[in-house]
Amino acid sequence: MSAANPTITLVLGGARSGKSTYAESLALSRPPPRIYLATAGSRDDEMARRIHEHRLRRADHWTTVEEPLLLPEAVRRLTGSPEATVLVDCLTLWLSNLMEAGHSVEAASADLVSACDAVQGRLILVTNEVGLGIVPDNALARAFRDHAGRLNQAVAARAERVVFVAAGLALPLKPLKE
Repeated sequence: MSAANPTITLVLGGARSGKSTYAESLALSRPPPRIYLATAGSRDDEMARRIHEHRLRRADHWTTVEEPLLLPEAVRRLTGSPEATVLVDCLTLWLSNLMEAGHSVEAASADLVSACDAVQGRLILVTNEVGLGIVPDNALARAFRDHAGRLNQAVAARAERVVFVAAGLALPLKPLKE
């Protein structure tokens, strides 16, 4: 296993926990350029509204790049400069996209973890913690939960800072060593 990368922060929490807002505040504390690497697609009216809310909140402080499937390649490309701050929102939507498209989640996850090892700029990754509830009643949902749990563990191992957000409160799980 690779050592923790001092340029990576993982922010995880439940739905509507405040994790994206918290991650954005971390990125805004850094000088530009700031890149918002979005994995969501506008599949229905509800998701379109959520994407619109995120865009309004970000205003003009960001360059937005949308990448629903080729996330490892985008991370490599966008974090190659020490000046860049890249926020990925979110890993669990990316996993959903991979599963729906029939891609190998294991291979893509390994590729993303490898991309984390080469980060030169700042990388902030947002993800959902989906393993705190009941065991899902179907194989697809259980597979998704398992993929998300394994990816979160692998990324957390490489991140120097890991923060769990609940009710808008940031709880450091792996605090940044000053």
